[in-house]
Amino acid sequence: MSDLLNKKCVPCEGGILPFDISEIHKYQKKIDGWNVSENEKKTYFLEKKFTFKNFKNSQNFINKVGEISEEEGHHPDISFGWGYAKIIITTHAIEGLSENDFILAAKIDQIFNA
Repeated sequence: MSDLLNKKCVPCEGGILPFDISEIHKYQKKIDGWNVSENEKKTYFLEKKFTFKNFKNSQNFINKVGEISEEEGHHPDISFGWGYAKIIITTHAIEGLSENDFILAAKIDQIFNA
């Protein structure tokens, strides 16, 4: 995971292909516990649920995720409530996964594990 932590998300305006499933699996080994899912449009995304002792802890985590997302210029879909946070990451501009998604996932895990 450390090699991803040292990278920065690069702006994606489209025009590149999303990772294929073999590339996804290669990168998935570098992050901890993120599931690769596919929506009805056959777009791959990363998904992970985090658990906390209470609402305040989940809110504090989400605030930190928001900060790192702004720094990276890459924004996940987030839902949270009492004792949980669920994060979904994909690169919308290419309708799939790119290295940016795995970089952000690694940085989110670093926040959670701090």
